[in-house]
Amino acid sequence: MFESHVFARSAAHSAVLYWDKPAAAKAGAQYTVYLDGQPAATCDRTHLTLTDLRSQADYRADVFFAGRCVGSCEFRTTPVKHRIDVTEAPFWAKGDGKTKNTAALQRAIDACGAGDAVYLPAGTYLTGALRLHSNMELYLDEGAVLQGTAEIVDYQPRIPSRFEGVEMRCYSSLLNLGTLDHTAGPNCENVVIRGKGVIASGGRELADKIIADEREHLKDYLAEHAALVAECENERTIPGRVRPRLINMSNCRNVWVHGLTLKNGASWNQHMIYSDNIITDHCRFISEGVWNGDGWDPDSSTNCTLFACEFSTGDDAVAIKSGKNPEGNQIDRPSAHIYIFDCRSTAGHGICLGSEMSGGIEDVQIWDCDLTNSWSGIEIKGTPKRGGYVRGVTVRDCTAPRLMVHAVPYNNDGEPAPSQPVFSHMSFERLTLTGRGLRDGGFENVEPIEMAGFDAPGHELRDVTLDAVTVENETGTLTLPLQFCRGLTIRDLTCTARK
Repeated sequence: MFESHVFARSAAHSAVLYWDKPAAAKAGAQYTVYLDGQPAATCDRTHLTLTDLRSQADYRADVFFAGRCVGSCEFRTTPVKHRIDVTEAPFWAKGDGKTKNTAALQRAIDACGAGDAVYLPAGTYLTGALRLHSNMELYLDEGAVLQGTAEIVDYQPRIPSRFEGVEMRCYSSLLNLGTLDHTAGPNCENVVIRGKGVIASGGRELADKIIADEREHLKDYLAEHAALVAECENERTIPGRVRPRLINMSNCRNVWVHGLTLKNGASWNQHMIYSDNIITDHCRFISEGVWNGDGWDPDSSTNCTLFACEFSTGDDAVAIKSGKNPEGNQIDRPSAHIYIFDCRSTAGHGICLGSEMSGGIEDVQIWDCDLTNSWSGIEIKGTPKRGGYVRGVTVRDCTAPRLMVHAVPYNNDGEPAPSQPVFSHMSFERLTLTGRGLRDGGFENVEPIEMAGFDAPGHELRDVTLDAVTVENETGTLTLPLQFCRGLTIRDLTCTARK
């Protein structure tokens, strides 16, 4: 009987295989992959890239662990796509880093059919917002940089979007896929964004310009609602909500982002709203120095998978969301079936669930991630007003500064939900918690574990297991902060003194 699902995303001559980690597999487990019955490779990760494949060919992959097959899949490579070179006629985009290519690049995108790929050779292509469509591919060759400007006008018009859990009109992102509609399903699907290049935007400079402009626009409103502003994270929160993302996907399905460096969005870098089956792998996310600069944010989205990625971010590497009270409760679209594995942080806050989780978050599986160089590590959070739930979370074989499940006070504006959130059914296995968080380039001692639910009866944190967790700190002794917990099981918790 198979224990794991095996999946494949393929191009003409390559494919990326990935699979669920078997329940019996620990860190460093070895897997053997067979292709059409022949051994192809042995690896210690739950993914493998196959190369030198035939185009338009059918293959079968079998994954073996501990001497038995734990999963299989069949896949077909794609045809070789026709390249639409943006530097050639009739587009004539210039990769000189000076010429603004928005119109030329958009014409190439509009001309791209299902058998084509918009191709950017090496060069720096300055551009404003671009709009992708169904059944297309965007490919950036090595040395190619799709560089968004730092000018506000290049991200107009504002479009329907969602930010920090509230639907609103935000500036267009650098890459825009789909049209927001929480009452409907996908309206943009089958898109590939891949290559060896860089997609970058205006980063902190663009963010600061937009925040200053929006603050001036909202100055009367902000003055009249001083109490609301005080409940926010800081004075930039409200005017900063209209910032564009680097890549925004609204009501999308079946999107593959592969191999790229995603850099310096003015806010979050990849944001998926009301979307399904979004795969991101072998990417680098860079936004150090960008306030609120998250990496990868599924928002009321399902079947989203992230693996083999590296994060150096100005905020959360990953932030899983599902709306904010009261709107998120009313829309009631959860984020579910989110899988994150073999990812690494070099800066940023780590992997976060919440705080905008009013529509619910469930079935989140995280394994084989190294978050040593992060501030928060693994964090599950909400405010008492949010409502909603987080449940069905499994974290295995990861290293992080700390593990936090708790309530937070910031961004607590909005009409309260009818009841407080419920955090439940979580398992944390074989974790190493270093007790040292990385912030502003230096490490600080932090409490390695915090477990807290909510104070209303029936809203305690419940049914949580800590199994084979190793904690490091200065003393080798541990005080475990618990508040409003019920049904907490602790097995094999070890505390060691840091050397």
